Amino acid sequence: MTLSKFKLPNINDNIQPFIEGQSVTSESDNWIETINPTDNSVLTRIPGGVISDVDKAVANSRKVFNEGIWRDQTPSQKKKVLHRFADLIIQHSNELDQLDALEMGKPITLGAFNAARAASHVHFMAEAVDKLESSVLLTDEKTLVLNKLMPRGVIAAIIPWNFPTFNVVLKISAALAAGNSVVLKPPEIASQSAFKLAKLALEANLPPGVLNVVPGLGHTVGKALALHMDVDMVTFTGSTAIGKLVMQYAGQSNMKKVVAECGGKSPQIVFDDGLDLDLVATGIAENVLINQGQLCSMGSRLLVPSHIQEQVVNKICERLSDIKVGNPLAPDTTYGPLASKSHFSRVSKYIDDATRQGADLAYGGERLLESTGGNYLNPAVFLNVNPASAIAQEEIFGPVLSVMPFETQQEAIELANSTCYGLTSYIWTAQTTTAMAMAQQIPTSVTVLNTTTLAGGEGPGDAISVEPYAQSGVGVEGGLAGLKGFMRQQVIWLNHS
Repeated sequence: MTLSKFKLPNINDNIQPFIEGQSVTSESDNWIETINPTDNSVLTRIPGGVISDVDKAVANSRKVFNEGIWRDQTPSQKKKVLHRFADLIIQHSNELDQLDALEMGKPITLGAFNAARAASHVHFMAEAVDKLESSVLLTDEKTLVLNKLMPRGVIAAIIPWNFPTFNVVLKISAALAAGNSVVLKPPEIASQSAFKLAKLALEANLPPGVLNVVPGLGHTVGKALALHMDVDMVTFTGSTAIGKLVMQYAGQSNMKKVVAECGGKSPQIVFDDGLDLDLVATGIAENVLINQGQLCSMGSRLLVPSHIQEQVVNKICERLSDIKVGNPLAPDTTYGPLASKSHFSRVSKYIDDATRQGADLAYGGERLLESTGGNYLNPAVFLNVNPASAIAQEEIFGPVLSVMPFETQQEAIELANSTCYGLTSYIWTAQTTTAMAMAQQIPTSVTVLNTTTLAGGEGPGDAISVEPYAQSGVGVEGGLAGLKGFMRQQVIWLNHS
């Protein structure tokens, strides 16, 4: 398997800060190589970033915001630009998906979190622009008091590498719909799609400077943005450890608002109460395999009644064996490489340590396609997992499933709540009463799956708002509630006779 077999997307070989609609030479003398995870060959390089790059971008974003070039456009004007932006994302969706596949290994066949889904999110935010309401408070006959929503100002968006296109759009679409200016820090290992999106936004008639992009490392560009005195808000997705640092930097500087979606260690809780266990196994396996397990909401802990544990695990392992491993640019690949060599080593260490500490490796865990030099790892399933062990407590961010049996519903609840995280939980049950009892006692978001078929309804689509719990983050993202998070409430008190 060589890259020459696949038509590669056009790569920007001169990534530089993108400020006020044009490339500006970075003042960094440090360079980061962008690596293809299929064979660990060098694709290109980007600047490591420096504080002066950030200062230029923030100063321009502040200037553009204060001038009201975007902020003061009418709702209909903002909607027109954002809808056009979404249409352009659709037109270029193949290229954007290919760039993400090339840089971090997400298969182009993966329908979840791809460019088309990103465009849908922009369309939703465009339609939401004129749906937000400020309020008038009931007062006395000589007073009029308004609670008015208004944009916060300059937003710093710090993006993770697992779904580059989707995550960029998730952050910037709400921030722009609210009337803010944005300084975007793309992931250093997968930055191509961010710059493509910035150019598409310009083509959609977003005014220059409303969306600026600064490439670089997290500890240079990301830290500088979080500490910047002229940034009004940071929206961040990444690890809990870095999320805590972002919150500290915000407090050390100007007390800017922080919205952070961080780590997860989500449980898949299966009940033996009339479910089709074949469909349960298929659903759990599919969740483990999404983007090679590089998904913060992956259900990495399987909690299952002890008397059906062997049956369920065998079915899951059977489905995991059906993966089609290969280059993520290939149309028949369903499972690609992990995003980087260092991340492959990190996930592999968890697997090795768990084995040494007494957990039983029931399936996989070994390197695949080693001759390619790529970061291919067979999904791993562990039995006899100590609930206090690292693979049961820490976010691995890879295709590793830890199986833990339970006897009673209360024991399942205690296991589900036994980590420091609180992103989401998956409840597999045929009984609504069981589902609601679990949801009452598990404080995360809860997805209930009552399987007669894996095909569910469309659901709320982009209207859904999610708020993480505990060390999975702070603040609301998505939907109208997430959009309002990019706005602040101004009180206008008018005395009149």
